[in-house]
Order: sequence, then structure tokens, then C-alpha cells
Amino acid sequence: MATDEARAFFSGADLKARGHTSEWVGHDVERCSVWARSDASGPVLRLQIRPVAAHRTSGAAEEASATPLGHGWNGSFLIRKNPEAAVLVDCDSLPGKGLLVLTESAEDVEDLSEQQVIQVARFATESARLAAKHFGCQGTLGERPARVDRTDWQKRSPASAAGTCRGVVDTRAASRAGITTVTEKPAGRALTESCSVETAGGGRYRLTAYYGASAKQEIHLDTRYPGSVKGALMRPHTCRGAMETAYYKLVHYRPSGASDSAEPAGRGAVGDPQKLLERFAAASAERHGCPR
Repeated sequence: MATDEARAFFSGADLKARGHTSEWVGHDVERCSVWARSDASGPVLRLQIRPVAAHRTSGAAEEASATPLGHGWNGSFLIRKNPEAAVLVDCDSLPGKGLLVLTESAEDVEDLSEQQVIQVARFATESARLAAKHFGCQGTLGERPARVDRTDWQKRSPASAAGTCRGVVDTRAASRAGITTVTEKPAGRALTESCSVETAGGGRYRLTAYYGASAKQEIHLDTRYPGSVKGALMRPHTCRGAMETAYYKLVHYRPSGASDSAEPAGRGAVGDPQKLLERFAAASAERHGCPR
């Protein structure tokens, strides 16, 4: 645990911590909670360290609304009610060839300073750095974050896409295909990321990329509950190290009130959804350093 980063979150206060080890799908998961010794009812920092093979993930690692952590890390940062961060490190010595570190503050973000919000990310990266040293991990580590990206979803024209939708839509064919807007997050190496493509008829195609433990979890769920992805398109892609097999998915949402015959999932207003998924997967895989 990055004690110095936790102490900075609590403005230098003496700390008290409680931790335990739990098991998930046969693998140990380390959990720890930290708070200021003088304020037991105040903010709490939480930390999880798990091998990628313990594929149940949560928080920033599985949320497509997260932004890339940046600063050279494979990771995500998320603010819903409270700030959360996730970091993935290559580690051949661990099951799944990787280490997943999750952190969050149990305090509402409105009650935290901007510096405390950044400290949640630093608590993740520097705890990952210490854990990587402990387990003898060989993965490349990033830098201590100087800032976090709090950018919300951005709706743009296909030609103006600059984030997770960049390179997904053939802008020359967008008008002919009935594509009006895309909704995206900043592009980077988030552990789960998404792009939505909207059509003139009110339909929407949601494209999502999953990496590391997030990919393992999504593949597991789709295999176990195949009825939940009826009509969706999926494709895997081989990556390196802890990312292992990336997983890309396209889900078609028909316009409200439309019949099942409207814009069939196989070939709708965007022309060929399979081509849309291919372009999204290629752009995302390149950002994440996965081989062609």
C-alpha cells in the first residue's frame, strides 16, 4: 500500500488501516481500508489488489464511462458519486499474467478537494508500483499522475470525432449511411471504453472494448448467459501480457417503439455493423498496443 499517498489524501494525518484477504474463483484478493486515526467517521480510502485471473472486476476497470488514467498507465479513472481508479500491470508471476489494482474514496466527490481526487489516482498507481516490485512484475510502469481527466461524454458529428469514436465511422459514407452523431470519451488506454453511433432514424449502435480482467469478465458473462447478447456482434483480439485477449462488442438499440423488423441488427442504417465493429476494434487495439 502506498502509505505516503494515503497520508497526503488525509493532509498528513496519522493513519489507521484494516485489511483482509478474500477468495474469488480460486484466487486471493487483497483488500484494505485506510482512514485518519483522529477521524473514524471521516473519509475512507479503499484498495484492492488481485491477479487478473480473478476475473471479477468492478469500479473504474469495468465502466465504459471512465476516462483513461494516462501518464503511461494501462488504467482508468472514474467519478460517479465518488472517485475511483484502476491500474493493470503485466506480471508473469501471477495467474492471468497480470496485476489489477483498484482504489476508491468512499466519500462523495463534492466533499473532496481537487487534490484529494487526484490522490485517489496516485494511491492506485503508487500502490501498483509497490505491488509490482513485491511480486517481481516485469510490466512497464507509468508516472505518478499530475492530474486526472474528468471529461464527460462528448456528442459530436462523425467528422469531428476525436476520442473513442475517432476512426470508427467512414465520414465520407456517414451521410449516406444515415449516421448523424457519435458520443465518445477521451481516447487512451482505459481498461473499458465505448463509442456510440446514432442514426437519423433514432437507432443507436453501442461499441465497447474490454481489456484484461474486464475482458475476462465480459466473455465469462456472455458465455454463461448467451440470451443476454442475442443479436450482438462480438470479436476477440490477441494482445500482450495482462491484457491477453481483448474483447470487442457491438450492441444495436432500435428506436423507441420500433418493431423488431426495424433496422435489423445484422444490417441497419449504418450499412454493415460488422465493418463498424472492425474499425472500432482496430482503432482501440492500436491505442492499447495490441498487435495487428
